[in-house]
Amino acid sequence: MTEEVSNLVQAPDSSGEKPRIVKRVLPLLAILFVIGIGIFAGFFLSGRRNFLSPGLSGTVPTEKIVKGSEFGSNDLSKFKDTATGVLESGGLDGEGTHNLIREGGPSQTVYLTSSVLDLDQFVGKKVQIWGETFQAQKAGWLMDVGRIKILE
Repeated sequence: MTEEVSNLVQAPDSSGEKPRIVKRVLPLLAILFVIGIGIFAGFFLSGRRNFLSPGLSGTVPTEKIVKGSEFGSNDLSKFKDTATGVLESGGLDGEGTHNLIREGGPSQTVYLTSSVLDLDQFVGKKVQIWGETFQAQKAGWLMDVGRIKILE
């Protein structure tokens, strides 16, 4: 006599192991949580540039651009190179977004980018700039501007 017993309800696992689905879902949820926090933090903090980096200001109100005013980073130890001239728009074959026309002719031109300031606001003005020089392929002098002072 063979009796077939059909057990529709499975007895709880007494070994203490978590079911297979939990083993797969928990790490996935943890990864999604970390990614979500990262996205939220990036979105929230992106609008807080001045809070995170005091002294930095990308866009300057037009009425504040007057002779003697200075804008950009207050930490000049990061920006040791300096130059003076008239700021113009345009780089050299993709190097720089602007250039600084200095006395001494075209060989003295400094090509500029800025990770701190919107240089378009200062076009046509005589300025003193502080920045960091980078190696260029075509430009004689390529600088990332960190601070600017309006001279005229």
